[in-house]
Amino acid sequence: MNHEYISKQTIAGKEITLKTGVMAKQANGSVILECGNNVLLATATMSKKPKEGIDFFPLTIEIAEKMYASGKIPGGFFKREARPSTQSTLLARLIDRPLRPSFPKGFFHDVQIIITTLSFDETIPYDNLAIIAASAAVSVSDIPFNGPVGAATIGYIDKKLVVNPTTEELENSELEIIVSGSKEAILMVESQSSELSEETILEAIILAHEAIKESITLQENLASQAPKVKKTVPGPNPAYEGIKSEVAAFMGTEVEQNLQGGNKEDIEVFLSELSEKVVEKFVDPEGENEGLVKAAFNEIKKQQIRNTIIQKKIRPDGRKTDEIRPIECRTNLLPSVHGSALFTRGETQSLGVVTLGTSVDEQIVDGLADSKKSSYFFHYNFPPYSVGEVGFLRTGRRELGHGALAERALRHVLPADGTFPYTIRIVSEILESNGSSSMASVCSGSLSLMSAGVPIKSSVAGIAMGLLLDENDHTILSDIQGLEDHYGDMDFKVAGTREGITALQLDIKVSGLSKEILQQALSQAKAGRFHILDIMDQSIATPNEELSPNAPKIHNMSIDPEKVGLVIGPGGKMIRKIEEESGATVVVADGNSGLVNISAKNQEKVTIAVNMINGLTKEPEVGEIFAAKVVKIVTFGAFVEYLPGKEGLVHVSKLSDKRIERVEDVLNVGDPMEVKVLSIDDQKRVSLAPTTPVATA
Repeated sequence: MNHEYISKQTIAGKEITLKTGVMAKQANGSVILECGNNVLLATATMSKKPKEGIDFFPLTIEIAEKMYASGKIPGGFFKREARPSTQSTLLARLIDRPLRPSFPKGFFHDVQIIITTLSFDETIPYDNLAIIAASAAVSVSDIPFNGPVGAATIGYIDKKLVVNPTTEELENSELEIIVSGSKEAILMVESQSSELSEETILEAIILAHEAIKESITLQENLASQAPKVKKTVPGPNPAYEGIKSEVAAFMGTEVEQNLQGGNKEDIEVFLSELSEKVVEKFVDPEGENEGLVKAAFNEIKKQQIRNTIIQKKIRPDGRKTDEIRPIECRTNLLPSVHGSALFTRGETQSLGVVTLGTSVDEQIVDGLADSKKSSYFFHYNFPPYSVGEVGFLRTGRRELGHGALAERALRHVLPADGTFPYTIRIVSEILESNGSSSMASVCSGSLSLMSAGVPIKSSVAGIAMGLLLDENDHTILSDIQGLEDHYGDMDFKVAGTREGITALQLDIKVSGLSKEILQQALSQAKAGRFHILDIMDQSIATPNEELSPNAPKIHNMSIDPEKVGLVIGPGGKMIRKIEEESGATVVVADGNSGLVNISAKNQEKVTIAVNMINGLTKEPEVGEIFAAKVVKIVTFGAFVEYLPGKEGLVHVSKLSDKRIERVEDVLNVGDPMEVKVLSIDDQKRVSLAPTTPVATA
């Protein structure tokens, strides 16, 4: 017998319902979330035994977008859902970020959370709802959890902050920020904005936190109705604590003494040699305690690195807490591409490359909502050589996530829709990496856009901030490197112009973040961003006045919509002829308005195509003179093509002042002839006459 438990709450004018006890009951926890016509099934499942020999929490988040949820049948030969879309992959990352730090330390069971879209409402975004559903599924399960966590979306419409706006409202919003957290603090922030101030962003985060608390209450009400005993997390291992004490005494202050002023390779060599010394000293001959010894070393190493930074304000490479690594910018490196820039910050290096395409290069974005085209996209590549390793070339969740962040950071400085006819693709090739490669990608992308001559509003720079917390103090770090990211408590990426923030991403690895620390981090990030912009502007401060000569030439023209058919021709015959004769690509972008896009590698080909289309759509007038060509000979005269696709009759009586018995005696198909329009009848048939009489024998 099913026991259904229900919890309802209205948040920002929208009722959210959570249900458990009916579907997917063999999972450790399952919840149905309903909001509008959105119906999400979230399941949380835990392995029977913990994974051995790992020091990380094995959490997996999956989004299962079902096309039936929006009344669509999947494309392709098999007509079934295939691999996850980019958007669903990004959503899975979004859910992972606030949930992962909310599980207890020492818990190593595999946990898989799957969110399945059973019904889709295109008017209500469901990113924040998916986070709530995932948290609720764990909350009603027996899986150990320090949650629940809630989520909310904030928009900025008509200079007012709006909680959980509709899809239509977000289209007119200067801000889209998703915030997740506990009742006490913020855990995750993801945003894009139109150069908004730090104060506005902070205000939005604080407002979101109030809605987050309401969504947590909703989950707590459900969990209280169907309580489950949580699995016990193993306590400290006495043997481990003993080994840790001995290892700490052996290591002494070596980390503090040697972890100052070195580069990435020097630090890695030192830590590796120290690890070998510890293993040699403490691992027994049988190797049975090797796992405990290595775990103890890693924990002590982490704590000593953190203490050195927090207490002495000394960073591994010797920088001050707000100091940016040395920066070098170069543009126009690659002769054949449309725009290029190399941005190097410390031991992180991004090569940004811009390619300008035409409307046929637009990216089709397909998913549960209606398909749409995008004329701007950003791709991020992280090859293994960038960190001195051997591995596979692949595009994984990390690459998609970093590319999406950089794409958002630059979107708001691009030319307004309809003012720049090109499709823009930016690629960031990470050539070296020691922290903050996504923010380096923002910088190289901005520089390469200017190099290509794309008329962006202003330069955009990005910086990654870090945080180390202890019971009595905190330290905020500007421009964190890999070691500081790995051992720190916060990864806070901020991108923007001198006018304001365009993108922001925040992840917290501890219990949460206070308003005061967030405010300080934003202020320190702003100073760092301005420093980076100053250096970037020394390389190139404004977009090149001319587009790259390698870029395609594009011309948009409007014709009478009733004449679109003439340009296309029967079965596309005429448009193919125009492309063959001109060498240009011709696309009818909008048949209803008559918008035609013409593109080619050089202006000459574009001009030929434009002239041919003008000829097809032009209405001749009496008295006009055209260069024509004989296309057909009949007994009563010759038909000539005086404009592309348009023919008129030159009657035999008009060919010459003398009598002509047979037209074939004086004309051949293909002969050129200059003609003048004599008349146009009611059926728009054109009568022509040669401007010079045809020569006769």
